[in-house]
Amino acid sequence: MTVITGKQFLKSTINLLKTPKPIIKGLWHLQQAKPERFMSIGLLLEQQAVNNSDLIAIQFKDQRYSYDSLNKQANQYAHFLHEYGIGKNDKVAIMLDNRPETIIIALAVVKLGAIACMINTTQRDSILEHSLSVVDTKLLIADELYTSAINNIETNLSSTLQQNVFYVPALETPDMSDGYKNISTLVAGYSVLNPESTAQIQLKHCAFYIFTSGKTGLPKAARMSHHRWFKSMAGMGMASLRLTADDVLYLSLPLYHNNALTVSLSAVFGSAATLALSEKFSSSRFWDEVRAHNATAFTYIGELCRYLLNVPPSNKDKQHNIKKIIGNGLRPEIWDHFQQRFGIEHINEFYGASECNLVFSNALNLPHTAGVTPLAFTVIQYDIDNDKPVYNAKGKMTKVKTGETGLLLTKITKRSPFDGYTDDNESNKKLFKSVLKDGDCYFNTGDLVHYQGYRHISFVDRLGDTFRWKGENVATTQVEAQVNDFVQIEQSVAYGVKLPHHDGRAGMVALTLNCPIHEFSASEFYQHVNAALPSYAQPIFVRLREQQDITGTFKYKKTDLKKESFHPNPATETVLIKHPGQKSYTMVDNNAITAIELKKLSF
Repeated sequence: MTVITGKQFLKSTINLLKTPKPIIKGLWHLQQAKPERFMSIGLLLEQQAVNNSDLIAIQFKDQRYSYDSLNKQANQYAHFLHEYGIGKNDKVAIMLDNRPETIIIALAVVKLGAIACMINTTQRDSILEHSLSVVDTKLLIADELYTSAINNIETNLSSTLQQNVFYVPALETPDMSDGYKNISTLVAGYSVLNPESTAQIQLKHCAFYIFTSGKTGLPKAARMSHHRWFKSMAGMGMASLRLTADDVLYLSLPLYHNNALTVSLSAVFGSAATLALSEKFSSSRFWDEVRAHNATAFTYIGELCRYLLNVPPSNKDKQHNIKKIIGNGLRPEIWDHFQQRFGIEHINEFYGASECNLVFSNALNLPHTAGVTPLAFTVIQYDIDNDKPVYNAKGKMTKVKTGETGLLLTKITKRSPFDGYTDDNESNKKLFKSVLKDGDCYFNTGDLVHYQGYRHISFVDRLGDTFRWKGENVATTQVEAQVNDFVQIEQSVAYGVKLPHHDGRAGMVALTLNCPIHEFSASEFYQHVNAALPSYAQPIFVRLREQQDITGTFKYKKTDLKKESFHPNPATETVLIKHPGQKSYTMVDNNAITAIELKKLSF
């Protein structure tokens, strides 16, 4: 694991100070971002519409929206929504794919002091019903593509919401089907003037609900205030990424993802830059779209970078204008390869969950780090065996030393408040009190991080993803890093599964291959993991799959894999087992399953 040296820190700090203007601007905006201040996302747009009226705010396919036209269209939607009774703190659900209307409508909602609830467009049935109901949604605006998904649950929704469902025509078919309310035509006659409500919004007010996955399988709505959005703009967009009005930021992540709605949009709006919006991510079209938009930066998550590396190398890999990228989850094992292959100057990795009250950002452009934060945090020793922090003789938690791994806690203060979830019980579960001294309060991120020194961290694993086997801690990310080096593997997902008559969890990996499944060399894979991983971290089971199941935000669906455990699915997938004493993996059959269940096979 990387530790930041004094020489690295000093050299990078000197390089950073060579471009002081955006840093000073960002720090000034950070200082101004006080929760009580009368300022908001909508007001910033209105200011940019005056100061940079003709600059392009959004590019989408062959469409162009200046800051002035974007503001005027948002105003039309805002006046329409106001006429339908939408005002301060009302919730408006937005279930739209990546398209300019998604941003325009979200801006219209927040201009009214209302809250835009960004619905994951892959949600269906009870999960979609839960998301629309848990936040008491008053009005829904959806893409025409999702009429059937909404029709399936409409009778279970509140009577108010049933009467206030509007649709935006699908991109491919601009004419709306009969019987549905086409909001695009309904707003056409409304005023383009700024609504009076925008100037009355304070930074502390909530702007968005971002839905995160819950332990029960049902999404939780995390609050995103104007305050946190502005801190992202100032700290990451200005001071760290240092966008200017000449930059074009390419975005292929879904707009219901916080990296899109908060990180990307705030970075662009704060600097009067341009957002080049893609309809969806495609590894085969990615660089062609980057070139077509003349993009100078893009937003990523770690899986996206791995998909791009899986595309065969081309002599056009460095034929682009990308200088810097921003995102999170870029794993150390592919960081250098990705940077060198595509010629990226600045990888602005950051750390900050949707509900977390602060952000780390790689402003110094150091390798293999999620960066630094000026706000208060601590990394404490954590006992994974007993699933609890380590306490000292005084009853307080114990900090890790530089180079050690522990649980990241972020301090809750007036300058960095915890917005929490819409469910207060869920919010309270995330808080630790009297951590280092009596009366203090910290947010429990649930993430294990490596403390690198000089206030820098790197992500290691989610607590729930780290499991115990043979009395040792196994970090799934480290297993995946080594497994992915095997020549036949395209993607791997590591996790632990419960075995009868065994303590802890046995290691298992789900693999997708870059060759036909029947060509997979189980013996060579065994040799690879035997050399690369300690015995306790070596996978006991291997599931071979045609493709991995992922969420709309490119996260692997580990919960389903854990439920399937080591049981094969004969119709579609093969499961292999590493028998004790054997130097290869063999097929799991009924005899093996029976032996495990009857304790005739131990590991």
